[in-house]
Amino acid sequence: MLKNQIQNCVGVVFSIAAMVFSNYGLAAEQSENGAIEISDNTFDCMRDMTKVDGFYVDNLLGDSAATIAVASSADGGVYPPGSVVQLVPGEVMVKHGSGFSPATKDWEFFELDVSEEGTAIRKRGFVDVVNRFGGNCFGCHIQAEPKWDMVCKTGHGCDPIPLSKPVLALLQKTDPRCDNEPLSEQEMVMFKQLQVMMAPRPE
Repeated sequence: MLKNQIQNCVGVVFSIAAMVFSNYGLAAEQSENGAIEISDNTFDCMRDMTKVDGFYVDNLLGDSAATIAVASSADGGVYPPGSVVQLVPGEVMVKHGSGFSPATKDWEFFELDVSEEGTAIRKRGFVDVVNRFGGNCFGCHIQAEPKWDMVCKTGHGCDPIPLSKPVLALLQKTDPRCDNEPLSEQEMVMFKQLQVMMAPRPE
């Protein structure tokens, strides 16, 4: 009897922990209007999230399983509030509560400055965030077919990005917030070229 009670208590504790804590950065809170509290400390090593088809996902409200399910679905779906979707270290999108930003289907777009010291949010917003390449985040993601909930991927309807798969893989591998392995000589040459290309554009 006592053993069963202990097991039940442990199960409750782990269930609560799964709801409150995310693998990525810090757990977040959602306000009554659907906004999720987000700061520099929200974002950490992108590889701490779950990789799905070349990009990484998690959920700031603890519902990682639901986010992963939508990201993995061949039929698409609506991402739950708290979802984080990230392709490269310097850009990320986060889903707020239903109705918070109808124009962007509740997604907020972020451009990040990342370093070994952590993350600094350089830009954030909904329909007006322009990335370091001069592209409007919303303008690209709105092209995705409705069933993909504004998440771009090959075949989703968005314009292709000017980065090859090897380059994307290298950017993910060299996120400075992570514990990274040494690069090969060839990767180092490519990485130095990327540093120049990924430098922030003048305001």
